[in-house]
Amino acid sequence: MRKIIETLTSTARINPDDFSPLTSQNRLKSLGYAIAGWVYMLKRQKNTRIQAVASILVMTFAFWLQIDAIRWAILILTITIVWMAEFINAAVEAAINLASAELHPMAKVGKDVAAAAVLLGAVASVLIAGLILLPPLVEKLG
Repeated sequence: MRKIIETLTSTARINPDDFSPLTSQNRLKSLGYAIAGWVYMLKRQKNTRIQAVASILVMTFAFWLQIDAIRWAILILTITIVWMAEFINAAVEAAINLASAELHPMAKVGKDVAAAAVLLGAVASVLIAGLILLPPLVEKLG
């Protein structure tokens, strides 16, 4: 039992300050770093700009269709998950590029799997958007 408890709590005992060149103790600075990451994504990642346009179009369309609060919540969660997958994909790619200057087969696996997560989220978001937006569209036009 002691070994199980040791295993379950071992990660929690690691202090990130001991291994990180930069760990912010200031919540406002941490927010700034997060915003800087978002700005980076919008500036440097083409897919993120496409996602921004798609997100705005879907939300404008949903507003025009006057969907209810539950459908809004589902759309917002769906859009957020796709954005998060894209951000994590970029972070994985950056870490792999930093860790390995040459093209290693496992680096390819890491990058491809991270990209697949974005694809999975994007496909699911299209299906969810169809389920949420098509019925009110048919009703509005019909």
